[in-house]
Amino acid sequence: MTEVRPGTVASASLWERDEELAALEEAITALRADSATPGSLLVIGGEAGLGKTALLAEARRIAEGQGCAVWSARGGETVTSVPFNVVRQLLQPALVSLLQEEAREYLGDWYDVAGPALGIAEPNTRQPDPQGVCDGLVAAVRRLAKRDWPLVLLVDDAHWADQETLRWLAAFAERLDDLSVLVVVARRPGGVSGESARLLDAITAAGRPLATLTALTPAAAEGLTRATLGEHADAPFCREVWAVTGGNPYETVELLAKVQDSELDPVEASAAELRDLNRSARGRGLVARLEGLGIDATRFAWAAAILGTGISLDLAAQLAGMPDEEASRCAELLGAARILTSVGSTNGHHRPDGELEFVHPLIATAVYRSIPDALRTAMHGQAAWAVTESGRGAAAASRHLLEVHPDDDPELVEQMREAAREHLAVGAPDAARRCLERALKEPPLPEVHARVLYELGCATLLTAPSTTIAHLRAALERPGLTDTERVDAVFRLSQALLHNDQLDEAVRTVDAEVERLAPGPARMRLQAVHYMWEGIHAGEERAGHSSGLAELVTTCTGRDNSERALLILRGFDAMTRGENAEEVAELCDRALVNGRLAPGLAWTDTEWGVELLLMLGSAYAYTDRLDRAESLFSEALHAYVKAGWSGGHLSLANAYLGLAHRRRGRLADAEHYQRESLRLAERVGRGLPLYWSATCGLIDTLLARGHVQQAAEIAERYGFAPPYPTTIVLPDTRSVRGRLLLAMGRTKEGINELEAAEKAAAARGHHNTVLAPWAVDLARALANEDPSRAASLAGDARRQAERFGTDTAIGEALRCAAALETGQRAVRLAAQAVTYLEASPCQYEHAAARVEYGIASRSAMELNKGLTLARACGADGLAAKAEAALTGL
Repeated sequence: MTEVRPGTVASASLWERDEELAALEEAITALRADSATPGSLLVIGGEAGLGKTALLAEARRIAEGQGCAVWSARGGETVTSVPFNVVRQLLQPALVSLLQEEAREYLGDWYDVAGPALGIAEPNTRQPDPQGVCDGLVAAVRRLAKRDWPLVLLVDDAHWADQETLRWLAAFAERLDDLSVLVVVARRPGGVSGESARLLDAITAAGRPLATLTALTPAAAEGLTRATLGEHADAPFCREVWAVTGGNPYETVELLAKVQDSELDPVEASAAELRDLNRSARGRGLVARLEGLGIDATRFAWAAAILGTGISLDLAAQLAGMPDEEASRCAELLGAARILTSVGSTNGHHRPDGELEFVHPLIATAVYRSIPDALRTAMHGQAAWAVTESGRGAAAASRHLLEVHPDDDPELVEQMREAAREHLAVGAPDAARRCLERALKEPPLPEVHARVLYELGCATLLTAPSTTIAHLRAALERPGLTDTERVDAVFRLSQALLHNDQLDEAVRTVDAEVERLAPGPARMRLQAVHYMWEGIHAGEERAGHSSGLAELVTTCTGRDNSERALLILRGFDAMTRGENAEEVAELCDRALVNGRLAPGLAWTDTEWGVELLLMLGSAYAYTDRLDRAESLFSEALHAYVKAGWSGGHLSLANAYLGLAHRRRGRLADAEHYQRESLRLAERVGRGLPLYWSATCGLIDTLLARGHVQQAAEIAERYGFAPPYPTTIVLPDTRSVRGRLLLAMGRTKEGINELEAAEKAAAARGHHNTVLAPWAVDLARALANEDPSRAASLAGDARRQAERFGTDTAIGEALRCAAALETGQRAVRLAAQAVTYLEASPCQYEHAAARVEYGIASRSAMELNKGLTLARACGADGLAAKAEAALTGL
């Protein structure tokens, strides 16, 4: 049992916590021993009042005693809606010591991404990616932690932390293996739901449970009572202390303090008075005690409860409507009554130069809930005004405005719109959504209502497509949007419908708006969107799609972005249909300006979306213009990293850059980018098209490398099987799965999958044998079972390849034809395949052709050439095949 001196009631929560204290000391000692030691996360759980905060305070004492830097923060019940509140608290010790130039140097490229969220940099003009902001915060803390090693991070009341902080903490917890820092988190069980609950569970799962605290035993309560009141406290009195408080350390401390204040003799005869004293220490009893301090002290405590955190004396005085001198006196009274204390105070007395906080969250909750409802609402309104007048901005005031009753106030609507813009600018779309939803309840004036709905739809686009649909539809039904806003709203609505798997409705929505627009750039933009959504649809080709697109493009010269978009869409469509590759490339080139993306069509521009540029790069990739494809996708990766977009956009950039490397034959590089794409896609969520792109590309690359078992494991782990997404995935999913099944020896299933790919390609009008290589793989698989059909497939593939006209397509068709032949005809066809593929930029296919030609001609020279190429590509299976053939010569 922990020894406590008489009168030291503050140590109550450390009674019977010897194991937890020993674990904390051990973790801190291990942290300090070696900067290369992996970091760790300890989680303290327990109901209110059981000593979580006391353990964190002891952790601070131990850590500082051993020379560690300690950063700490605490969640608050009334400020869960304030984004980045807790992480800002946590980093204040590090940030206040840095000049702006030093902060920029430490944070590097992440300064512009994470700086606005931390309040140390102005937001950029472009809305940040929330996932990128989270990653930026992780990087910022990691860099600052290395500077301040050994470092201990303490997070109290994590169940009341804002969602943005929880998202950061969950991500940071995953990265502790290579960062020597100790994180200690205290939380209550339950109490939260939705995304916050999921994040809290992830944080808990990533750490090591230090303790789930329980109440004090009767023996501990007896020891604590005598340590506080003196050894003369008799056993019946001590037992009643335990019975009255249920062994709750906080309540025990408060009750014993009341006993001391009342000078009650701690003997059995006085035990009956303990229950009344205990009631005065919490709930209505605490409120009555507060009221006993006078109306001014009560009003000041109410003001502090409304403010919640960052309770400055001047702001609380302003809200309470009293001069600073009177406020200071009230703060002293409340400090003596153990209701308020200075931040960092150890003796309970107010420090005039410091911020205030409640002694315990239970007190804060009791005081806040004791404010009459109408008065509480009014005080939140006054707090919003005071916060705004203090220059802290609309976002800081918005948490108070969220509590104000709707009252047809146009000014409040504008404040909430401004707050939403501020939240979006720092990467907090959920906070922006709450503000705009509150603005709608006011409600807005008729001429503003549509704009609020439009802004709300834009704010929820990335996080809630179905919600976005409702808001944007409502916005479009009302007057008030400008022509530009209306077209943009239709585009974003169609995006949301697409993401919600409502392609037909997305196209109908666009078409309806096209009908009401006069000819011009706006109309052409939506026509392009119509063809873009149809173009990425994986189902049956819509009647007139290709012919209508081709006809529309005949008038396009590339003079504006609408025309450039149509040229890209026509080029992509022609590529998938296997039309002449030279013409495809010419269409795509016309969409560029001096070989570069036009202003307004850059990767981080939002007017068109990422799909259009992925189509452009893919058209180049499959027409053997790999230099241009690789340049485009590298540009995407660089642009997203620089802008801090580390969600779905960065995942797609990695996937498609991996595709470019796979086409080029740089298989190890391709695997690297595709694995990174899959890692990022996992964070965004399974089942999305970008998730399929990452998985499919990685499996295709692993098969090319000859790593069949790894490919099979990836397919099993990530559900690479029907049903497939409703949007196109490159490379073709059915073709890749069919190839995987054949490689695994599941021939019948592989043939069935390739035949399904054949039907799907025919329905879409896709005849590019490189984009969807089902024909050449199916022909090889059927060579023995059905040689006539195999020959027919190979012949069709060769005709399609010659129509398309790239060296890669023709070379691959010739490789397939050679595989179906024997003797000198096989040798001649294999030699022709080598000739074409040698001129192709696709080095893996060239290596495969060399090896197959070497085997057919029994040429050691050709096999050695193929072996050298295979090793350069990282095609381990192909290299092994060449080595085995050389051994057999």
